[in-house]
Amino acid sequence: MDLWIIRFLLFVAILVSGYIFHPPQLQTPYAIALSAALGLLIIVAELRVRKLSLKMLIGAALGSILGIIGATLISLIINHMDLDKGARNFSQLLILILMAYVGLILGADKGEYLDLSGLGGFFTDRSSRMAYKVLDTSVIIDGRIADICKTGFLEGTLVVPHFVLRELQQIADSADSIKRNRGRRGLEILEKVKGAPGITVQIVEKDYPEVKEVDLKLIELAKELNAKIVTNDFNLNKVSQLRGVDVLNINELANSLKPVVLPGETMKVFILKEGKEYNQGVAYLDDGTMVVVDNARKMIGKTIATQVTSVLQTTAGKMIFGRFPEESEQGNSPGRQDRRPYDRVVATDRIVETDDKERIKGQSR
Repeated sequence: MDLWIIRFLLFVAILVSGYIFHPPQLQTPYAIALSAALGLLIIVAELRVRKLSLKMLIGAALGSILGIIGATLISLIINHMDLDKGARNFSQLLILILMAYVGLILGADKGEYLDLSGLGGFFTDRSSRMAYKVLDTSVIIDGRIADICKTGFLEGTLVVPHFVLRELQQIADSADSIKRNRGRRGLEILEKVKGAPGITVQIVEKDYPEVKEVDLKLIELAKELNAKIVTNDFNLNKVSQLRGVDVLNINELANSLKPVVLPGETMKVFILKEGKEYNQGVAYLDDGTMVVVDNARKMIGKTIATQVTSVLQTTAGKMIFGRFPEESEQGNSPGRQDRRPYDRVVATDRIVETDDKERIKGQSR
């Protein structure tokens, strides 16, 4: 709010200066209109420059200075040419404007390659302290990124490319109601991320017309910004790693935060449904981890204490296997011999791993 007061005072000062000091040959209404246009132009330029990084500003300044030096050297050559005074002055002014403009644009474009650490800490660029993180479409629609930002585990600048934003808008305008809701959810999540403390959301207009796939565009942008890609897409994760781009995978973060259980521990679970294999019950932990319990088919709808027999970590998540003791097991009844081989307690890690893989295949069918 204070900055807008300063901008307003600057605008008023420009208007008053135009009214008082305008050239005599320029009428007062035209002078005030010209001053107002100049004031608005200055404020708009200031708002645009504020969004640039320190590296881009330093690069633009250095580029424009080099351009002016080059134009001065060319002007020395023009002075020795056989030209009339008007043509000579026009050529020198045109070359000065052209060289300064080219130097400014090229310097700003290549400014991100500057290494400010070589200045001994005299300049501190925010982007050098906080690396950029590029968001892809899937992680925005997923929604968990907003909760992670609110906790403060992510900070700095989150980059949303314009082609990702365009893809979200296309999904939000889809005729399919499911896709439309997903797209609108993604746009709402972006608004929540903007309000998270310590987070700056930057929309980047950079595009790569020669690259057709959005995933490859994300990788190219991450390489250019020296950024990390935030995603929960398994394929994008693998392709990015192959191309040397660091990835922050939300699914991997969620898996790493799941509770750690060891074989032999006892845990209480609610048996929700029947398993795919013989006499199995299936339960779920609060974080969605599946728990497969042997001998628990008759305990559906009840909370039981089960002993963990093994834990299997896969790319899709974690699965816990347990056993609920039956009376027949405690009494060593003959009916126990009718069970399949994987229902017995196994003794070696190799057999446990083999049996668990068979159970996972059964659960997925």
